[in-house]
Amino acid sequence: MEATQQGTDVFFVLIGAILVFAMHAGFAFLEVGTVRKKNQVNALMKILVDFCVSTVSYFFVGFAVAYGITFLTSATELSGGGSLGETFDSGYKLVHFFFLMTFAAAVPAIISGGIAERTRFKPQMLATAVIVGLAYPFFEGIIWNGNYGVQDWIEASFGAPLHDFAGSIVVHGVGGWIALGAVLVLGPRMGHFKSDGSVVGIPPSNIPFLALGSWILCVGWFGFNVMSAAAVDGINGLVAMNSLMAMAGGVLVAFIVGKNDPGFVHNGALAGLVAVCAGSDIMHPVGSLIVGGVAGAVFVIFFNLCHNKWKIDDVLGVWPLHGICGLWGGLAAGIFGTEALGGLGGVTFMGQLVGSLIGIIFALVVGLVLYKVISVTMGLRMNEEDEFRGADLALHKISAYPEDDLR
Repeated sequence: MEATQQGTDVFFVLIGAILVFAMHAGFAFLEVGTVRKKNQVNALMKILVDFCVSTVSYFFVGFAVAYGITFLTSATELSGGGSLGETFDSGYKLVHFFFLMTFAAAVPAIISGGIAERTRFKPQMLATAVIVGLAYPFFEGIIWNGNYGVQDWIEASFGAPLHDFAGSIVVHGVGGWIALGAVLVLGPRMGHFKSDGSVVGIPPSNIPFLALGSWILCVGWFGFNVMSAAAVDGINGLVAMNSLMAMAGGVLVAFIVGKNDPGFVHNGALAGLVAVCAGSDIMHPVGSLIVGGVAGAVFVIFFNLCHNKWKIDDVLGVWPLHGICGLWGGLAAGIFGTEALGGLGGVTFMGQLVGSLIGIIFALVVGLVLYKVISVTMGLRMNEEDEFRGADLALHKISAYPEDDLR
């Protein structure tokens, strides 16, 4: 029975890892549909190569930083035999690595959408290696592995540690706030703002691709959230229901606040899902509906503020979507996760507030420092001529529609 349980857990986590891996196709098509046609190939290339750089970086460095486990041992040990059999437990730790690596790889995929259409390829891959190998797992280990006693301090000071079941802060908040730092270092795209500060506006190139990206992400998100239980005996249908309700709330409110704009509606689904990650295992479905609805409004409002008032050219709105809605999710778990509002309890608002602020401040500093250093030493941004031609031809020597180039 023990061997069967181990095998079932391995299969369960493997399916979760595959679902989250599939979400990266969603990131790709969401970006492809939002950027201009001259940058679509670049969007596809970035997500795939980013994922593979993340895999290698997390395998050799990141997982050890977060959890103190290295895979540089024999295959016998890795498969659960030998002296390390308990550590790797029939290969469970390997699929758990795969699952957590897909989370880690989501961070550069998030950042990619904010800095699209003007970033050089190789410097961005270097940034991915540093983020997934060092920065992200450092904070991941603090929250999800109890490293350095930070969670113990939060619990002792505020009654409960930061509760982040599926990564509103650890994944989305960190990714969104690093992206803000990168966007600020890069500056806006050529032609997006006039000299007087008014917005020219660059419309999405392909709404069906944008919608496809959103749908793929929504489907994969149920692996992202539900399978964060990491074992079959930890499955809870409440997580699935809460994810569904938050998604619905995000869509419906974004539909109203965004005045029927398809970009806002499809991103509203993602806003709701980002926000529910932290407390999806402890909130009541009605609370999740409210949390998702607030996130849908937050995304629309902050996206408009970024582009129209603050002149922050965040192409896909990843800071409002992942950074701000992720922060809201961290705080919301401390509100709607309490027993007074129908939740399961075990959280405090102050614990959620302090833990969330630690995460976003850390991420913003990483984003500003890392991308500034790369910009100064290697050059982060494409030159004006390449940016005008588009990243597809300038960096990859082929467009998304090669036949059109022959006409």
